[in-house]
Amino acid sequence: MNFFLISVVIFVILYLVLNWFSKTSSKKISNLIRKFIIFASIGLALLMIFAGRFIFSLPFLLMILPIIKTKAGLSLVQLFRIWGLLKVLKNSGRFNFNAFQQPNSKSMPLDEAYKILNLDPNKKYTKDDVQKSYKIIMKRIHPDVSPELTTLASIVNQAKDTVLKNLS
Repeated sequence: MNFFLISVVIFVILYLVLNWFSKTSSKKISNLIRKFIIFASIGLALLMIFAGRFIFSLPFLLMILPIIKTKAGLSLVQLFRIWGLLKVLKNSGRFNFNAFQQPNSKSMPLDEAYKILNLDPNKKYTKDDVQKSYKIIMKRIHPDVSPELTTLASIVNQAKDTVLKNLS
C-alpha cells in the first residue's frame, strides 16, 4: 500500500514539473538552472565545512584504506596485523609509544615470542618457517622503512632469536 502511494506521489510531482517545463520559456529555465547550481555549490561548500572534520577521522581512514594504499604499501589487513603486534608488545611492557627506549634486556618468554612472530605455540615449526614469518613482519617494520620503528624491529629480532634457540 505504501509503495503504491509513494509511486502516485512521485508521478504527480513528475507530471507537474514536466508540465511547468513545457510551458516555461528557455530563458527562465536557464536562469533557474543557473541559480540552482549556485545555491547547490554554496550548500555543498557549507556541507563540506561541517563534514570536513569527519573526513580525516579514523573510521573514514579505515573505510578508504583498502582502496587507497599508503606510500609504504600497507593495506587494511596489514595495518591490523601491525596493530595486533603493537598491542601484544604494549601489553607485555616491551614497547611504549611515548618513550623510545631500548627493549628490555631480560629474556623474552617463549609464548610471547611466538605471538610476536604470529606463530602458534602449539605447532612445530622449522627454522625456515620462523624465518619466513620473521621476514614478512620485517618487510613492514624495518628501520629503513621508517626510522621510528627501530625499537620495534629490535623486539622482533629478539623474538626470532628466542624461538630459534628453542628449536635447536
